[in-house]
Amino acid sequence: MFTSFFPYPKLFFYTIVFWFLFNIFLWECGGDSWGEYIGFPLGYNLTELPINITRFWSYQFLWFYLWFSVSTLLFFFYWKWKVNHVWQNWSILGSAFIIFNVWLSAQVSVLINSWYGPFWDLIQIMLSNNKGDIYELYEKIFNLLFITMLAVTVAVINSFFVSHYVFRWRTAINLYYISYWERLRRVEGAAQRIQEDIMRFTIALESLSVGLIKAIMIMFAFFPILLKLSEKVPVLPFFGEIKYSLVWAAFGWAAFGTILLIIVGSKLPGLEFNNQKVEAAYRKELVYGEDYQDRATPIVLKDFFNEIRENYFRLYFHYVYFHMVINWYAQLDILFSLVILFPSIVAGSITLGMLNQISHVFDKVRESFQYLINSWKIIVEIISVYKRLKFFESIIN
Repeated sequence: MFTSFFPYPKLFFYTIVFWFLFNIFLWECGGDSWGEYIGFPLGYNLTELPINITRFWSYQFLWFYLWFSVSTLLFFFYWKWKVNHVWQNWSILGSAFIIFNVWLSAQVSVLINSWYGPFWDLIQIMLSNNKGDIYELYEKIFNLLFITMLAVTVAVINSFFVSHYVFRWRTAINLYYISYWERLRRVEGAAQRIQEDIMRFTIALESLSVGLIKAIMIMFAFFPILLKLSEKVPVLPFFGEIKYSLVWAAFGWAAFGTILLIIVGSKLPGLEFNNQKVEAAYRKELVYGEDYQDRATPIVLKDFFNEIRENYFRLYFHYVYFHMVINWYAQLDILFSLVILFPSIVAGSITLGMLNQISHVFDKVRESFQYLINSWKIIVEIISVYKRLKFFESIIN
């Protein structure tokens, strides 16, 4: 699954993590201002950047684009020199392009959040004074329009590219398995695993991996903002005054939901795995019945189908309480970010603009913490597919 697309997968992913952390270390140790040595007038401070689309071609952002490009090319040429894997252009440069687009989407979300505060504060002032300049409202709305148009454009381009990226990965796995077909053809359901399981694996991985990268990027982008906004919300319901209140509230609520879902969904991966086994056995018997008269008799087919029915009924039962819990949690989740602001609203310590800004930031950080919750059904599917393909690959080894 991974050897076919990535050079030396274990070492490759370790070096990615090292290179990623090393670049963050350099950036945080002053790298964000090193562009001044080559003519970039910097001073990286998001609060001083414009709250409109021109932020993305400011010197601070242009310096980051250059840093990211050079860092990616150094990593790429190192692996080209070390291995020169046939799919390396897609597995390294393609991955970097996806990561960059997800990072850019996270920065767009940060910009939208910066827009919330001044806009709603302006509305509050106009409502209080019964007057205001309507052109200020038009200007801010058009700023938001251009920002959201950029967000949609980046999202569509990334979706298009990821689709091609995933199909290249599927092609790599397919070619790898086919090269061992003489060994693999003896495995029960070999055709299904090469055709259907690879397809399901890559599709599930597309959603899962992009979601994980997005959750990490959102975390990095919004966590410092949430820390700063926590100063405006020193008191939480039931807990009273607490330092970094919003951070603890987001983390605690997401951790509670994640643990709860892991507990109630623990049986699902095994049942999904078993479901594919019984379906494959039934399908294989039917295929044999097309060529041999003594195969696929009504009694035998009835036994195979009974196994399918029993497994599906078990799945239905376990999904009932799983969906019940996840939907209860989702309904409470809608109210949670508002309820924790009640003490600050009553005390009058936040404005309308700040309330909207805090709610937006809190929701973003909480969603990144809730990655496992939002992706649990996909995780269940990919675990079951991974188990089947892992067993399949054991024949090769």
